[in-house]
Amino acid sequence: MNCLKHMFAATLLASSACLLSASDINRDTIPDQPVDNLVNNLDSLIHKWYLKNDIKDLVQDSVIINDSIAKLALNDSVYIQRLADIESPIKYTFNSKVKSYIELYTIKRREQVQSMLGLSEYYFPMFEAALDANDMPLELKHLAIIESALNPRAFSKAGAAGLWQFMYYTGKQYGLTVNSYIDERRDPQKSTLAAVNYLKDLFAIYQDWLLVIAAYNCGPGNVNKAIRRSGGYRDFWKIYYHLPRETRGYVPAFIGATYTFKYAKEHQLYPVENSLPTMTDTIMIHQPLHLKQVAEKLNIPIEQLRDLNPQYRKDIIPANNTSYSLRLNLNHATEMAGQEDSIYAYKRETYFSNGEELVAQPEYNYHAPDAPHGTKAVGYVVKSGDAIGLIADWFDVRTNDLRYWNNIRRNIIQVGQKLTIYVPANKVSHYAKINALSYAEKQKLAGKTIATATVSNPKAPVKEDANYVYYTVKSGDNLWNIAQRFNGVSNQDIKQLNNISDERKIAPGQRLKIKPKL
Repeated sequence: MNCLKHMFAATLLASSACLLSASDINRDTIPDQPVDNLVNNLDSLIHKWYLKNDIKDLVQDSVIINDSIAKLALNDSVYIQRLADIESPIKYTFNSKVKSYIELYTIKRREQVQSMLGLSEYYFPMFEAALDANDMPLELKHLAIIESALNPRAFSKAGAAGLWQFMYYTGKQYGLTVNSYIDERRDPQKSTLAAVNYLKDLFAIYQDWLLVIAAYNCGPGNVNKAIRRSGGYRDFWKIYYHLPRETRGYVPAFIGATYTFKYAKEHQLYPVENSLPTMTDTIMIHQPLHLKQVAEKLNIPIEQLRDLNPQYRKDIIPANNTSYSLRLNLNHATEMAGQEDSIYAYKRETYFSNGEELVAQPEYNYHAPDAPHGTKAVGYVVKSGDAIGLIADWFDVRTNDLRYWNNIRRNIIQVGQKLTIYVPANKVSHYAKINALSYAEKQKLAGKTIATATVSNPKAPVKEDANYVYYTVKSGDNLWNIAQRFNGVSNQDIKQLNNISDERKIAPGQRLKIKPKL
């Protein structure tokens, strides 16, 4: 097992933009890549429970025919032509940053890529089916490579979980159950459907897949802010330096991963065999069941059951009033269908005391994590007119992280509420002063145009009602991203209050009346 651990010593960190360690990157080549926080959290993404063969066996079997040739970098023209040959609505740009990731995957981290190629044989058909059903580019399946390295148990320090790295509240928003027994963010099937729906919603906003991919990583708020600061450009490479550092590497990493999986054989990269079955089926469970009852009765390794059903946190399927699915090898599913009653009865008293059914469990409650690597906490006291999106913009953090750190549900905050926000340790003094700034000063700090009733504006042509907040539409805005800036406001609220019949026709400079909920 130790050799496997070392083999994956640079596997992807959940929700990060790459799989680099600090010692394996040329900082002059990718100066923006945040690599310092990766090394301490790699074990959570090691897939040793899946692999049948050590990488040494793979080499001894001569799958890699000539490793010295395979590890040679190719001429740029080859990469450019191959990317151009990928038939996809996604634009695969080639530049020095993309090249660095291609060479990372195809040269420096070949062993990890070969393990993920093996895992992709199980997961990619699932991803492709969901994407195809929604008429979306199948290449989006490679996002899971960047997010979790195809590890459904991946869990980041910020609290993101699963193949697609959903934060708690985003997962809830897209229908994923998370409680003491179940975490559907780790359910490959359900989390994939949620990720597809999230990507579809983002595309409705941006109509550009690279911006969608960037927003998946850092959130729409940060992408919208980058668009505004760039002067209204809606092109990833033109807003590149206005995006968070992590996201600058995320899209190039996606392009590099897509290239690598598309042209793996050309680089003599081949899948490592894994223990996940090629054919599976699901059985619906209608009463509480422990995975060990199934494992012992059908003589199935308990680890295989856990790998196929990573959503069950305590090996218990809590089917009291709701039915849940159990995924099994196809042959085992057939066996269970014929022995279901005897499996429910098997050692019932051992796994369920006195045969009693499980008591319904409350929603899983996360506790705020310790300060992420390289950050320190600063405090902020909520003031009248504040909203989650605005505060996240002022402190340059993701709204999902802000909600998670402070256990905030449905964006509801109260005047006087104290928030904890983690910022880079070397910028604590900069962010600490935000608490004492006026609204106008905070907006200016975030690079925004001030357009509210609380700010003096002698040139305003219309007298404003002090009961409302006023917002001036900027290039790149839409009602959805405007609504995200204000507490308890939806795009429909803005439409009704401003008598807007077609939300697609709002124009830069247009003045909108908004009534946030306090």
